[in-house]
Amino acid sequence: MKPVKKKKTEEPELEPLCCCEYIDRNGEKNHVAACLCDCQDLDEGCDRWLSCKSVRPETCERITDTISDRLRIPWLRGARKVNISIVPPLVLLPVFLHVASWHFLLGAVVLISLPVLALWYYYLTHRRKEQTLFFLSLGLFSLGYMYYVFLREVVPKGRVGPTQLALLTFGLFLILLALYRAKKDPGYLSNPVGNDKTPSNSQIECPIKKGQEKTKGFPGTDTSGSLNNRTLKDDIKGSSRVGLDSPVKVKEDWCAKCQLVRPARAWHCRICGICVRRMDHHCVWINSCVGESNHQAFILALLIFLLTSVYGISLTLNTICRDRSLFTALFYCPGVYANYSSALSFTCVWYSVIITAGMAYIFLIQLINISYNVTEREVQQALRQKTGRRLLCGLIVDTGQYNRGFLRNWYQFSTLGTHTAHIPAEDIV
Repeated sequence: MKPVKKKKTEEPELEPLCCCEYIDRNGEKNHVAACLCDCQDLDEGCDRWLSCKSVRPETCERITDTISDRLRIPWLRGARKVNISIVPPLVLLPVFLHVASWHFLLGAVVLISLPVLALWYYYLTHRRKEQTLFFLSLGLFSLGYMYYVFLREVVPKGRVGPTQLALLTFGLFLILLALYRAKKDPGYLSNPVGNDKTPSNSQIECPIKKGQEKTKGFPGTDTSGSLNNRTLKDDIKGSSRVGLDSPVKVKEDWCAKCQLVRPARAWHCRICGICVRRMDHHCVWINSCVGESNHQAFILALLIFLLTSVYGISLTLNTICRDRSLFTALFYCPGVYANYSSALSFTCVWYSVIITAGMAYIFLIQLINISYNVTEREVQQALRQKTGRRLLCGLIVDTGQYNRGFLRNWYQFSTLGTHTAHIPAEDIV
């Protein structure tokens, strides 16, 4: 007799949402028009604020969560959620720059305050290990707004030719293209399906026979997150380094959160919540990790940005401060605050200089780390464990673990992400 198939219980179908309706964080249907209704935490916070009483931190967090959940825009088949962290740059940046263009003293105060506020927000989110779109929104909006001011205030003065404008526009397009490539998968390590168990002590203590056999009993022991990349070779016999035949080393490489064994130089990002191949750092400007697959695009985006920014700054200064060198016009440009147009352009120039200086420092550190074949994550670990060699007042940190010479280090960086890249014996730990 054929087994009788059980009929599946039919679940009640949900009614389709209109463009202004959405399912909130409590699983209930809500409406955009009711965004300010029924918020006890907000009422309590306002009452305490009006009565000059301090608002409890947990109340502030609940208010923030409620606002971020209700901040939505009408969309097809339900209202879409808007990340609240992208809003402040869109509103505050134009306001601050316009205020700074009123007087040079206001400009000095505002341009000093902006980096301080950005650093404060960075350390606040970094301490909480939270992802934020604030810096990505700030970067993209800054590019767009600087280009808008350039077209509206600088180009009409007649000092910028069509070729120069086309070159600047092409540079901006290349920046966006490089950022799009850098935002892609940095080399995430995925856990194989069905492997949810942590390795037992007996599995961890199982040594690798003759340095060639694969270690058994570990989830994820394939090429994407496996021990294959760390298999001991004949050319490193007698090495003083700890190999995978050490149970202690295997325990260190096991990621309990991702449930896999990390290959060499892979780390777990606590912000993204996943392991990344050859992780360099988590970059807030792209809201993603910089790893094996997108490190080259990240360096390319920095380089194109620096070149395009310097070119745009030089074109603007040559327009509003004529017959002066670039460096002189930056610090001495008489009459620049005589009219609002030149004052706003000059303020945007100084804002671009501050951003460019910060990106130039990041670019310099990246070039140094690549030259010594070390990642930023490895630098921080070496400084904590005091195992690295510091040079040039700490600007250079050489761990000596993967450094194989300037040319070979850059060649290895140029072949990152290629499946045919040969892993040298000295890179196997």
